[in-house]
Amino acid sequence: MNKKQSGIIVTLVVLIICAGYLATKVNGPLYVNDGDFGEKSAISLKENKSSSTFFAEAKLSRNQENAKALQEIKLLMDDANTPKEQKTKAADEYLDVSTTNQKESDVELALKAKGFEEALCSIVDDKVEIFVKSSKKELSKEELRGIQDVVMSKTKLENIDVKVKE
Repeated sequence: MNKKQSGIIVTLVVLIICAGYLATKVNGPLYVNDGDFGEKSAISLKENKSSSTFFAEAKLSRNQENAKALQEIKLLMDDANTPKEQKTKAADEYLDVSTTNQKESDVELALKAKGFEEALCSIVDDKVEIFVKSSKKELSKEELRGIQDVVMSKTKLENIDVKVKE
């Protein structure tokens, strides 16, 4: 088995573990307490699940794409036939992708700490797109300002688009 095959196997194992973890998060715990459901109807549970599913699927998809991109860049950097200039460019791209991943995670965690149940951050070029889970159709000016402050402090980017997902 060469390095390429072992790298593919390791990546697949990591993706399987991530998929299992996210499936557990989406589907909830394996046990059910009688008090967990309270007065919620089946319809409200279905709505909550679809919204949670949106966030879980989007994060899983993003993580898979990022892992694939990082793996391809890493293979390019490790290839002995790759010119030095291209390896340097690939190293810079690897750093950019890793940094962007970290910034997205930092923003999501900070928004959850601000009281949002779910948050999804996507950074593409110089634009930040934020999805937050809220029971309200529109956020207040204070909430929007708070989100923008968090995003600007974590990413230093000003082009921010905030969307509400119920």
